[in-house]
Amino acid sequence: MSETPGGQATNTLRNADILIVGGGLSGALLAAQLLRLPGKRQVLVIEPRAELGRGEAYSAVELGHTLNGNAARMSVDPDNADDLTQWLSAFIASGGWPESDQQSVPVAELFPPRGIFGLYVQQRLAEAKAVGALHGSSVEHVRGEVVDLQTEEHATLLTLSDGTQLRGGFAVLATGLFPAARTPQTESSGLNAAAVDPWDVAAMTQLDPQSTVLIIGSGLTMVDAVVSLEQAGHRGPIEVFSRHGLLPHVRRQPPAWEDFLAEDPDIRSPRQLMHELRRHCRAAMADGIDWQAPLDTVRAHIGRLWSQATDVQRRQFVRHVRPWWESHHHRSPPLSAELVGRLHQEGRLRIQAASFKGLAPAMEGRVSIRIRRRGESEVTVVSGDALINSSGIEYDWRRVDRALPQQLLARGLIRPGPLALGIAADVDGAVLDAEGQVSTRLFAMGPPLRGMWWESTAVTDVASQAKVLAQRLVR
Repeated sequence: MSETPGGQATNTLRNADILIVGGGLSGALLAAQLLRLPGKRQVLVIEPRAELGRGEAYSAVELGHTLNGNAARMSVDPDNADDLTQWLSAFIASGGWPESDQQSVPVAELFPPRGIFGLYVQQRLAEAKAVGALHGSSVEHVRGEVVDLQTEEHATLLTLSDGTQLRGGFAVLATGLFPAARTPQTESSGLNAAAVDPWDVAAMTQLDPQSTVLIIGSGLTMVDAVVSLEQAGHRGPIEVFSRHGLLPHVRRQPPAWEDFLAEDPDIRSPRQLMHELRRHCRAAMADGIDWQAPLDTVRAHIGRLWSQATDVQRRQFVRHVRPWWESHHHRSPPLSAELVGRLHQEGRLRIQAASFKGLAPAMEGRVSIRIRRRGESEVTVVSGDALINSSGIEYDWRRVDRALPQQLLARGLIRPGPLALGIAADVDGAVLDAEGQVSTRLFAMGPPLRGMWWESTAVTDVASQAKVLAQRLVR
């Protein structure tokens, strides 16, 4: 990808047809879709990282940090579900990822490392660039951070941290995920300042191998953190604290199951969904079939069910169902789950249902946290040698202490999405401002639309949104 020479600011106004804020998976897939459409257009992707297509999720370099879905579920081509399987087959045949034989399954059932998935995204973007060049379209990587955005009658204006300004007919917020472990918050507890990054294996090698590590949160980030500790040579105890004490289930490959939601349009509320889903899971298990089979059929209907639910129903789902939904639906890759299970069985990893209540004073070289165990009223202090924040993703943009989200809120150009999850937009991704007006210049896709569709972070969701949004923008 081309980028501004030396990353130096020119302090001149540059113009383009479309500006994409963020060059991770969302931004790269939108750029690829735009390049494939007929017509001549210039697209600028503003991304502080050196490479496009990786973002937070796919910049991982450790082979142990894998996708939590197998290849058959992770295609970036919404028109070809086998695209990643086909690319991965060729990649392995050419000598890439020799460690793949450790999983002993067909290519479609492999869980590739995230770094290799990033290569796949980059190759598909490079291929789209070649297609775009045939009709005069181009994508340029502008390396920098967007700190402000303004809308004009016929354009949008972006300001970068170095003072560079970019003007485009449209701007798209493809900012991706804000991992809690790496995101400064407006109301900080000081947790991240005291914690080790869950994916920083090099930093973990500096720990005493027998040290006690405390982990806040028990979802997929915790699984990654345990993998990181194992690869760093850690052999000491790991204490995990989460509100409900639930671990992600392992992802298996269940047989097909009837799409009961498509066959029964009367199922509309979260309560109806859970009742019917439990019934089908019990029926599957009674027949000796994996309960994950009925659950997996729900995936295609989540956006519809969530968008048509009332705010009361959504709150009920988030408060009462979400923890179990996350642990059952957002499952762990087999090798990672095997490691967590083994450490748990050995007694090295313990999980406790407890809420994090803040940091506590500690002796030098130690870290202490305040927790309240489930069912208890008193707060307890627990100490260890290191701390990891694995509390997941921050979706409330009001709490993200970064320049662009705060500026967009201050200017009234965005409003929080339902239940303050991400930002509000219409069904095609046009952003709603503070007054509820639909923008004709500013759009969003991927994780920022969490509140609109609930599941808006998976690869297939992002790929589908990229295709639809690209078509809207070129109209």
